[in-house]
Formats: sequence, structure tokens, C-alpha cells
Amino acid sequence: MRNPNKTIGGQAVIEGVMMKSSKGWAVAVRNPEGEIIIKRERLKDKSLYTKIPLLRGFFILLQTLWIGMKAIDFSSKVFFKDEKSNPWSLFFSLILAFFIGLILFVLLPLYLTKLTGYLLSAVLTNTFIFNLVDGIMRVLIFILYVFSISLWPQMNRIFAYHGAEHKVINAFEKENSLEISTAQRHKRFHVRCGTSFIFIVLIISILVFSSIPSSWNFILKVLSRVFLLPLIAGISYEILKMSSRLENSLVGKIIIAPGILFQKITTKEPDLKQLEVAVEALKSVLTLEKNDNLNEGGQYAK
Repeated sequence: MRNPNKTIGGQAVIEGVMMKSSKGWAVAVRNPEGEIIIKRERLKDKSLYTKIPLLRGFFILLQTLWIGMKAIDFSSKVFFKDEKSNPWSLFFSLILAFFIGLILFVLLPLYLTKLTGYLLSAVLTNTFIFNLVDGIMRVLIFILYVFSISLWPQMNRIFAYHGAEHKVINAFEKENSLEISTAQRHKRFHVRCGTSFIFIVLIISILVFSSIPSSWNFILKVLSRVFLLPLIAGISYEILKMSSRLENSLVGKIIIAPGILFQKITTKEPDLKQLEVAVEALKSVLTLEKNDNLNEGGQYAK
């Protein structure tokens, strides 16, 4: 029996998994003693901004990033036994991540494209070619970045939890099952993965940035790319939603193919204990979906 509920998303954290539904989110983390510690929160009612096509993608992305930072902060406290928590540290971490992303995926590709223009004059004189090369540079930098962090041994466990998240969601959506044995049979890839979203963003950015004249100076090109990010995120979100509905069609398969291929790097096969953590995270967030009167927050051990 295929589950019609398509609202579940997730994220791997330190020794755990975060699951998000339309009602709230829950994160399950295994502590050094082997216990699974769970935290869940109910989301506020959706604002108008998250319901308008094209606009909603950017605001949902911001919400997802904020929840993801909170989930990572919780997993860090559970695993490293750090009881301190500062909302400002989360905010500044998000700002730092933004500036690192700006340097890696806006400034660096632009600079490399400009250097390429000294070798190939068409890059500097043709707007489409300039933005095409800029987009290719951005894709190559992203691939190199993910491949580099995949060489870090500690990342393999996070990638395994990423695989566990996908397997459990696939089992729930396709068989309405919350059993570890069922999840184990499913693939570790998922069409709505953030990796697929990033690849769609990279492709859409090439098309959108093509409207920016190559004659603009470096600063204007950087600023225009920053200001166009909400539009790109909005378009990419709508395409990702469409691709999940068309995943069995030729068009859907073409759209999701790059992201699925790249998930071979960003996911690893999880073990049974990692699947158990992902299942507990999903069970916890589903209680918020099924019980509108449930106001429980905080954390508890499973």
C-alpha cells in the first residue's frame, strides 16, 4: 500500500537523524551510552509566504536551514555531552555558512570565469557563454567540495545516517511501514533529497544569470547573483516538487538523475542501529501529524 503522505523530509545530523513534517520536526540521536535521545517541536501555522508558488521556495529553504541548525546543535549536545545552548550561536553559524557559501559558489566561480575570459575572449564578450562557464565552474566546485568532505572518515557515519533517513522515508511512503526490516530493503536514494535540490539550483542559476550582461563589473555581478537567489530557490523548489510527482516519467527521471547520481557520494548504506534511529525520529514526528492536540516539546529518551 503506497502512503499518500508526501510531506516528510529529513536531514542527517551527528549520530542521528532529523525528520520534518507539515506539523513539526523531531530529531533522534544515539548518545555514547547507546540510548536514543529524541527532541521534537511543533511548527507554527504556515504563513502566507510559504503558500505562494515561487515565493514559498525561498522561505521554506530558510525555515529548513534554521531547523537543520537547531537539530545539529541538539545532536552535538547529546553526543558530546555539552549542555550549553545559545540561540545567538545558531544565528551566527547560519550567517557564517551563508558567507562561506557566497565565497565558494558566487565569488570563486565568477573569478575563475573572469580568468578563463583572458584565455577565451568569447567568455568575456558573450553573455550566455560567460554565464554558462560560470555555472559549470559552480557545479565543479560543488562536486569537488562534496568529494573532499567525503574523504573525511567521520563524514562516512553522517552519510550513513543520510542513507538511513532516505531508506526509512521510502519505506513509509511506498509501503506505509515503520519497520526496520522493511526500510532495510529500500534504496538509500530519494527524489526530494537536498542534493537533488542543489543540482536543480545550479542549473536554474545558469539560465537566470544569463540575463545579467557580461559587461557589468565584478561587484555588480556578485550583487545581482545574491539578489536573484530567492527567485532561483523559488523556481528550483517548484521543479523539485514537480519532479517528485513525475518520478516515474521520462521528464521526471531526467530532472532527478543528477541528484540521484550524486547521492551515491552523499549517502552510504546504514547499519541496523542507524536505521533504528531514523525510524524513531519518524515515529516521533508522526505523532505531531496524527495528534493536533499534542503540545509536547523538549526531549526524552527512547
